[in-house]
Amino acid sequence: MIPGSDVVDLSRLQFAITALYHFLFVPLTLGLSILLAIMETIYVMTGRAIWRQIVKYWGVLFGINFVLGVATGLTMEFQFGTNWAYYSHYVGDVFGAPLAIEGLMAFFLEATFVGLFFFGWDKLTKLQHMFCTWLLALGTNLSALWILIANGWMQNPVGAGFNFQTMRMEVTNFADVMFNPVAQAKFVHTISAGYVTGSIFVLAISAYFLLRSRNVAFAKRSMTVAASFGLASALSVVVLGDESGYLANNNQKMKIAAMESMWHTEKAPAGLTLFGIPNDKTMTTDYAITIPYMLGLIATRSINEPLQGIAELIEQGKLQIREGMLAYDALTRLQKNKLDEQAKIDFTAHGKSLGYGLLLKKYTENVIDATDDQINQAANDLKPRVMPLFFSFRIMVACGIFFILLFATGFYLSLRHKLHDTRWYLHLAFWSLPLPWIAAELGWVVAEYGRQPWAVQGVLPTAMGTSSVSASQVMTSLSGFIIFYTLLAIVEVYLMVKYIRLGPDNLAH
Repeated sequence: MIPGSDVVDLSRLQFAITALYHFLFVPLTLGLSILLAIMETIYVMTGRAIWRQIVKYWGVLFGINFVLGVATGLTMEFQFGTNWAYYSHYVGDVFGAPLAIEGLMAFFLEATFVGLFFFGWDKLTKLQHMFCTWLLALGTNLSALWILIANGWMQNPVGAGFNFQTMRMEVTNFADVMFNPVAQAKFVHTISAGYVTGSIFVLAISAYFLLRSRNVAFAKRSMTVAASFGLASALSVVVLGDESGYLANNNQKMKIAAMESMWHTEKAPAGLTLFGIPNDKTMTTDYAITIPYMLGLIATRSINEPLQGIAELIEQGKLQIREGMLAYDALTRLQKNKLDEQAKIDFTAHGKSLGYGLLLKKYTENVIDATDDQINQAANDLKPRVMPLFFSFRIMVACGIFFILLFATGFYLSLRHKLHDTRWYLHLAFWSLPLPWIAAELGWVVAEYGRQPWAVQGVLPTAMGTSSVSASQVMTSLSGFIIFYTLLAIVEVYLMVKYIRLGPDNLAH
């Protein structure tokens, strides 16, 4: 039997806490790296000393964030061996390659150019230093690319197949893994969200200085760059988020149905629920406000392709689980006799549904003889809880629309030379500071919680991926992480607030 539910739940909670905490630092690192490169390019082109001051000031805040991002990222990678040992064994041949490349990007390429950025101001020419800053930004983005290739494979496991001889997933085409359309869409969507985060950060801190009439020339220039770059980034987030949703509908139909609380298949094109209160017990959405046809047009880009509902997807899941039982039976025979030709034929015919058969391991060790009741239980597990997904997605989208309006207004005021003295806008920009982090965290909730019950979509159930550890052991490490991360959060906030309040004039030139 698979590990107890307490171990699985605690392992999931620990990884969720560490991942969401780590992602507090990632988007700001992504956004500031590009903004630093843009600002330094302006410095090189104009030769004006104020732009050097701008780059160095935002560089200090970038450095604080970068160091803590690396520290929190390390613990996540170790968890694959400590808490998710079977997952690492089962899919490590595929998942490990992009993860290893990301490590090289982060600790060799990024770290090298971070050092040159901070210590090369008086040792490199302007052009050389600008080149290093752009390479720093490139390394940061490439690091994110490989992480998202790994994550994209978990969402859409292409370029790999199950080898019954080794009992593991193995790469069959690494190019397919690299150019997985889900991974590519997630990458551009995620880095664009990072650019929005960096832009909001610069916008908000610049507004802080302008509201206090401090460092006005510095703040005006920083704010203008942030508003312009942020507007382009916010528009990209919306466009590429739509692309991610369209791709998810091809291979993660249950995620889309749960996000939209679509309990039953509707006549095409389906309506979009703007607001409502999903009810898991009655499988209805109370107080729903719906826009006719909109969801079908967005998710399928057609007027005649239906979106499948949760109830229908559960029924399909039952059929896939039964086929998975046949695959499991063939695999059992192959384990006894690897030369069994009929077993090979049967496994080839049904092997694509093996993961669905493994869902039954939560309820019985004897998968082949699972009862109808056990099959029904496993099929119902295919539906994640709807309410968290439904509201997480809508809050994230609302934030995205707000960012577009915020940046567009800032860009317009900048063109009119009124950005620095429109106080209502400065207050709005300043108090918007937490919103990109809220949106980014909710984006990951939608992506990862919506994939449940799968660690790898259709391949490996989450409940099977954990290590053979006790609940008390996981609780001990979870408590340690909470204490450690709380201390890091205190350090981060203290340093950020300290250097923001100091301002650019009080930093060494």
